Amino acid sequence: MRNRLLATCLAFSGALWLAAAGVARAEGTTAPGFTLRDINNAEVKLDDYKGKVVLMNFWATWCQPCQAEMPHLQALHDEFGPKGFTVVSVSIDDARAASMVKPLIKRNGYTFPVLLDKETTVVAQYNPDKTLPYTVIIDRSGKIQNVHRGYNPGDEKKLREEVAAAVSAAK
Repeated sequence: MRNRLLATCLAFSGALWLAAAGVARAEGTTAPGFTLRDINNAEVKLDDYKGKVVLMNFWATWCQPCQAEMPHLQALHDEFGPKGFTVVSVSIDDARAASMVKPLIKRNGYTFPVLLDKETTVVAQYNPDKTLPYTVIIDRSGKIQNVHRGYNPGDEKKLREEVAAAVSAAK
């Protein structure tokens, strides 16, 4: 009896620890809401994009694969934007490095929204181990459709197929 009680307590505390530590969001789950500031210091909420397909990409200025992926994200934003789609780019650079985000975005001519997650609270909700880049495609109803960890040349083809499917899905 005592061993069973101890085992139950340990299992329960382990479950609480996992919940507190966070687990990466799975496909088919509801995307957690958040509010962040963009590079122009305006407040932006995930709910601002309700009814759109959102490709949310977590990245940092020091991440080379992130930099390689960004032109492809801009191409998706340009192609599918008129069809109810947007890229929401979330920099996880800390307060010290965040000053480099806006110049990088402007220099490269990126036009999608860029948010700052200086405290890494939002990335922790989606991807607690903070793998970069980390991309989530959210459908019009707010459900996570696809998740991608990392970037390798050629990955943009699969990403485009997934975005095209999400955009063409019934509204």
